[in-house]
Amino acid sequence: MSGAVAPAGAPRAVALRDIQAPVRERLDDVVDEMRRIVAADLPMIEQVSGHLLQMRGKMFRPTLALLASETTESADERVVTLAAVLELMHLASLVHDDSVDHSAMRRGLPTVNSLFSHQVSVIMGDFLYSRALEALVALGDMNLVRVLTAVSTQLTIGEMRQLAAMDALAFSERDYELLIQAKTASLLSAACETGAMCGASGHREALRHYGERLGMAFQVADDILDYTGSASVTGKPSGSDLREHKVTLPLIAALPVLSASGIESVESLFSTESPTDDQIADVIALVADAGGIDQARRRGEEFAREAEDALDSLPATPARAALADAILYVMDRHS
Repeated sequence: MSGAVAPAGAPRAVALRDIQAPVRERLDDVVDEMRRIVAADLPMIEQVSGHLLQMRGKMFRPTLALLASETTESADERVVTLAAVLELMHLASLVHDDSVDHSAMRRGLPTVNSLFSHQVSVIMGDFLYSRALEALVALGDMNLVRVLTAVSTQLTIGEMRQLAAMDALAFSERDYELLIQAKTASLLSAACETGAMCGASGHREALRHYGERLGMAFQVADDILDYTGSASVTGKPSGSDLREHKVTLPLIAALPVLSASGIESVESLFSTESPTDDQIADVIALVADAGGIDQARRRGEEFAREAEDALDSLPATPARAALADAILYVMDRHS
């Protein structure tokens, strides 16, 4: 083990800017490449694209791709376009998710569906996907195309898994892990795998596995944060998953040990079209008291250790060290 996961009670804080330091200049190039890819001679598209590029967030997926490409210090120039494609695919999935969920805020900014319309949101998500795939095809590498088109399918399957859950409170931990593997881990895994294909192909499988396990840990940590964080941290209102009737690991872990009155409170929330702040707060307290948050955190730490193990075969380069630090960053995103 490389020591990336800090011992309990003594976490080492890691800032994203430190993880990004080895690839900082290339990240700036990725943003320019994103603008080039989505450019269109149509005012509506330009307006929505401009808003979306403001919402692009922390560029975590492009960072992983760039770092993966440099794990043997021999990255090729295709990785900049690849990283832009990955972030545009991620943005497209968020645009579609926000429309499906009727979300009003994302990363502290109005969503496309709230600022424009659901019709514009759906069409714009499709536009981002198609432009990203055009840029990917232009790289002329069918292996990259195969990996990322498979991810596009997984993202869609993940959304359908969520919509198909008719009885939300019967959603099992297995159901949850299949969902987050498709909706989150698949893209982080692909970022690391395709990044490796642009400079560190000998480590493709190790980096694919690292990205997958990191993605699982990332989503568990994100779902915990929805119970423990605030809008200033998450970019969306605290408790928004419960407000949207989404069952995540903290609640799944708590349900078997809740009292009859606790179950009744949860069922009441899920049967209320627009739960109140008091209902949200009550269920968050019930989940915390039942140990659901702690149990979810332990599962996330298991995924983090598996991600760390996947890095063991990589050479000791600055990029590898940054990938190890990314595990700490994922598990401690409270500020």
